Amino acid sequence: QVQLVESGGGLVQAGGSLRLSCAASGSIFSISVMGWYRQAPGKQRELVAHITSGGITNYADSVQGRFTISRDNAKNTVYLQMNSLKPEDTALYYCKVNGYLPDGYLRQYTEVWGQGTLVTVSS
Repeated sequence: QVQLVESGGGLVQAGGSLRLSCAASGSIFSISVMGWYRQAPGKQRELVAHITSGGITNYADSVQGRFTISRDNAKNTVYLQMNSLKPEDTALYYCKVNGYLPDGYLRQYTEVWGQGTLVTVSS
């Protein structure tokens, strides 16, 4: 079993900041990519940012320069520092982790999603 526990969402005024955290626990190992996605009402889920185990990052154009993704490999935790928030950043933010699960003598590559944390930015 794998659990992703997200925290840090909330209500903030435009221009403010929030920091999201997502901690992975359970039998997952060799975590490769950790990322954040978001889904606004009536819209499709989209990538916000992701980070590889080696620290290579990728951001959506809409958040480049405002958001920073980081990870603590020892804690299997990924963070998203969100600055200069805009009302259009309002969405349910999901954490996603890619890694391996034990499968007998083998291992199985898997993808796990968190339950989501709500970020609301007021104008």
